Amino acid sequence: MENEGPPNESIGLPATLADRVTDVLLGKIRSGEFAAGDRLPSEAALALRFSVSRTVIREAVSRLKAEGVVATRQGKGTLIIGPSQSARFQIDVDAGGSVPAVLRVMELRSGLEAEVAALAAQRRTAAQNAAIQRALHAIDAAVAAGHNGVDEDLAFHNAIADATGNPLYTSLLGFLRQFLREAVTLGRMSEPRFGDIEAQLHDEHHAVAAAIDRQDVEGAREAARHHIANVAARIRGADVESWSEASREVARRLAESEETVLSRAGR
Repeated sequence: MENEGPPNESIGLPATLADRVTDVLLGKIRSGEFAAGDRLPSEAALALRFSVSRTVIREAVSRLKAEGVVATRQGKGTLIIGPSQSARFQIDVDAGGSVPAVLRVMELRSGLEAEVAALAAQRRTAAQNAAIQRALHAIDAAVAAGHNGVDEDLAFHNAIADATGNPLYTSLLGFLRQFLREAVTLGRMSEPRFGDIEAQLHDEHHAVAAAIDRQDVEGAREAARHHIANVAARIRGADVESWSEASREVARRLAESEETVLSRAGR
């Protein structure tokens, strides 16, 4: 049974849209509104219900998968497992605004991204390789247009995870993404100390993509490890004032996007 529910349901004022949608869905699963064995509503239905983009829904569902609350079954869609059967891995979200906390996540990400890139180089299909190249060019286009390229950066890494053919990597990176968005933002704001950050990131991303393109497993692993190490170094070298400014800017942009969503939902 699929519970579509009422349209335009308010999701309140979240820390981020994906954070709040995840919390709301977890609440509905725990309350039994979405019961174990039920099929989770489609991305389109949930996007309409909460007045958010399908990208936000996709990220929230990835987190639920990483927590073991839902699972995808061939031919059945995304089924609700239920909180009682899930062993939840948690990271202290409140600590996510500190440099040491983000560096711990980056250390975890380093080994993960290196293996993801290696597996992508080994297993990627032509279509998956094309998706990685499109995501790579989307970063360049965003930066050329004057945007920070953060969302495109994260989408690039997600495309690489998809190319492993193992959905667990995609789910885990989806879970970690909530702690990495600010890190990526900060890394791109460290230019006074590290020179032309965009040029460095361009070279690092292109090195990873090129190794995957030529199916160089060890080259992809090393390029990804080198990239994440450089990102961590840029974060480690950022001063505290830059970090707090980045946090305020991220919060401001999120607040603006929430107001837009909620005003649209209230129509």
